[in-house]
Order: sequence, then C-alpha cells, then structure tokens
Amino acid sequence: MWLPTHGPAAEFAARYLDIHRAFYDRTLTRDRLDDWRERQLHTVLDQVADGSPFYARHLKDVDLTAVTHKDLTSLPFTTKADLRTQMLDVLSRPLADAVFFYETTGTTGPATPCPRDEREAIASNAHVTESWASIFRHHFGDHAPRIGLMGPTEVHSFGDTLGDIARNVGSMNAKIWPYSPVIGFAKALQLMRDLELEVICCTPGVALTLAKAAEHHGYDLRRDFSVKLLLVTGEMCTPALAHNLESVWGAEVYNILYGSQEAFVIATACRNKRMHLSQTNYLIEVVDPDTGASHGPRGSGELTVTMLVDGVKPLVRYRTGDAVTIEESDCGCEMPGDLVRLVGRTLDRLHLGGEQFTAGQIETAVMTDVTGSAGYQVVIESDADGRDRLTVRLELLGALVENPDVIAQGVRDRAAAALGVPVTVELSDGLDPIVSTGAFVSWKAARIVDRRTEPDHETQVAQKMAVNRGYGR
Repeated sequence: MWLPTHGPAAEFAARYLDIHRAFYDRTLTRDRLDDWRERQLHTVLDQVADGSPFYARHLKDVDLTAVTHKDLTSLPFTTKADLRTQMLDVLSRPLADAVFFYETTGTTGPATPCPRDEREAIASNAHVTESWASIFRHHFGDHAPRIGLMGPTEVHSFGDTLGDIARNVGSMNAKIWPYSPVIGFAKALQLMRDLELEVICCTPGVALTLAKAAEHHGYDLRRDFSVKLLLVTGEMCTPALAHNLESVWGAEVYNILYGSQEAFVIATACRNKRMHLSQTNYLIEVVDPDTGASHGPRGSGELTVTMLVDGVKPLVRYRTGDAVTIEESDCGCEMPGDLVRLVGRTLDRLHLGGEQFTAGQIETAVMTDVTGSAGYQVVIESDADGRDRLTVRLELLGALVENPDVIAQGVRDRAAAALGVPVTVELSDGLDPIVSTGAFVSWKAARIVDRRTEPDHETQVAQKMAVNRGYGR
C-alpha cells in the first residue's frame, strides 16, 4: 500500500494503520475502539469549527465539549443542499493540502467539490484493499487477476481509488470507460478480449449495456472473454439484479462497495457478498427520514455519517439520503464491521396502490428469477378510477433465453403479488437509453416512468443525458 513518508499525513498513517490492522485481526478491544472514536471525533469537531467557514456558522450554538461519540444528537445535520450551497466553505483545511480534486457529477445541481488529502485516501482505501484481497483469495488463490476499471468521469474518484486498490493487491488494471469519446464500447470490448481481463468493475447499468454492445458487435460473452468476476458499484444492485447479471455474463457478481464522492467508501463487500461498515472511519447513525429522529447505530432508516478522519473535508452528521438496514454481523467471513443493506435512496420511495415501496422492493419484485435480461423499466399509470397499474418493459438477450413468454408470465405474476397492483409485461427489443443514466442521476429517473405526475428535474436531466448514450461505436 502506498504511504506518505513524512509530515502530518505520515504520522496519521502510522496511528491509523495500527488501529486498522487490529480491527481486521479482531484484536481491537471495545475500549480501544471507543477511545479512537472519541479522540478522532473531537479532533474533527475542533478542526471544522475553527477551519471551515460553513461549520463555524453551523455549529456556533453547540457546546462541542459536551458531545460524545455515543450521542451526536445535539449536533445539527449536514445535508446535500448544504454542500451544494456552501461549496468550498465546507473545507476545513486549505485546498492546497489536498492531493486529489474530484467533483460530484453535477447532473441534478451544482457539481460540489470533493477534494481528498493523504489521510482520507489512506483510510478509505485501506478497507477496500481488505475487501478485494479477501474476494480475490477466495476466487483466484495466489493469482493476481487482471482488472478492467470503468469509471464515470475524469474528475470522479473511481479510477484513482480503484487503480490504487488494484496496485495494493498486485493486479494489473486498465481504465477503459466505454462512454468516453476516446474509448467507446467497441474499443472497450476489444481491450477486454485482448488483455484477457478477469475482473470488470463498473456500474450494474454499464454491465448490462456492455452485454448488449457485445451482442451488437458479434461477441459471445462466455467464449470471447475471460471475465470471472463483475464488481459492481455506483447504483443499486439488488440480489435479484445481481443474479440476472450472473446469468448474462457467466461470472459471479459482487456489489463491491457503498459510498459516495462526498463521504468516501462507507462499506465494503466480503467473500459472502455481504456489505460491512468501515467502522474505524465513521460514526454511524440511522435516522428517521421524515423526522430526523436518531435510532442509534443500527436499525432501518436514512444513513447518517460523521467522519472520523481529519482530512480536508470531514462531514459532521451528514445525511446521505440513502435508506439502509444496519445489523450486527453474523457473517463468519474475514471482514469485521456491522452489516449494511442498501434499499435505495429515500427520494426514490414510491406510492403504489396506497402502499409505499422502496426502490429495492420494486426492483426485487420485477427481477426475481429473471435471467438473460439486458435491463428493465417500469411505467406507472392510473386508470379512470384512480387505481394504479404497472407496465414492466423487459429487454431479453435472445441467445440466452429459450422461452421469453414464460419469463414474462413469471414477472407479471410475481410483481403483481408483491406490489399489489395489476401488472402488464412488454418484451422490448431495446429500452430507452435513459435506463443507462442511473449512476449519474438516480435509479428512479432511469427506471421509472411515472405518468401520474409531470417529469421532475431529475427525470428531465436523465432524458437529456440519454440522447448520447448509444453503444454502437
């Protein structure tokens, strides 16, 4: 693992990696972990109160000395709207202290700056390295697999972060973003074949579009490629969708990590395909998405994190907007940390037939037992009496599906039973390119056409983005 050799970052790395190693060796006592959390919390609070113009105002009425790592409720929340309006005022160290500069994609509002310094890179990457090393040992033994990285933009952390992780585990990596105007899908597929890449890391949407592109360009995914693992991230991937991806690629699928540009890597996958929190890096709260009431570190609700790494932009009680369930681990793998299951963004909740559903529940209802699919989209309408009904548009890859009508009937029956509304299934030869925009905008904008309401801002953004999302070149 790359480490700084001098200065404050080197001192932090030595302290941090000592705690990190004990965490993964299962020798970190509760008292020692609590001491780390308490000291780092107050280091962060003191730093942001003194160094961040935003937090100096935001926390001015709080007695920071009375805050403990076990009770953060006297602190106000930090929201995505705060980050968009305050921009560089959120930083609590000089921008020049950063070693990387990234931005959010800026598709649904101003692109917010997300610089990182050496402390933040070390702490975040350490957990991903443990995850990849464990999974690769499980699948490849002592062999270091060749990896293809397909990140979204040049100012996204994806390429740098996962390139560093590949180096940490001794793997060659090739950065081949197929939506790049230089690479394109034909070149990406050619490189995957010629370099015999064994691991592809991308979003679920890119994995599906790659499969369609491979068929378009005359490739057979199993015969022409060496892919053994798909490591997906960047958007929701329920077990049902992961199972479908495995049927399409003939490769195992891992929902490999959960995080964001603003908050870094919050959780990482284990060999058992479960997600473990990076609990040396964050104080975790689950809050009621409507009232903000804190349920503590476990339960179901909106994930809120307070960063324990005193980098250039630590966030305090940051509401991620993601709906999760957090439980004590019963996994039995090498990875420590509580288990987290992502069920979608809080903004992606939908009302159907008088009931509320999460994005994960809707995707599971549609995709359970579906194989050989290149994607799906859901259309919601109301009849003259105001009763909701669904149309599921399902694209199937002909070479992988013997009886499309049987799959359609299964989707119709299971989705109607799970969601409590009438369901029609349309088999499509090609879905609207908007379905490929999920990682950039939102699952809801990409996957849901809700004709009960006018298109919201996110849907309008996704529609514009979809215009140039072809895979023919």
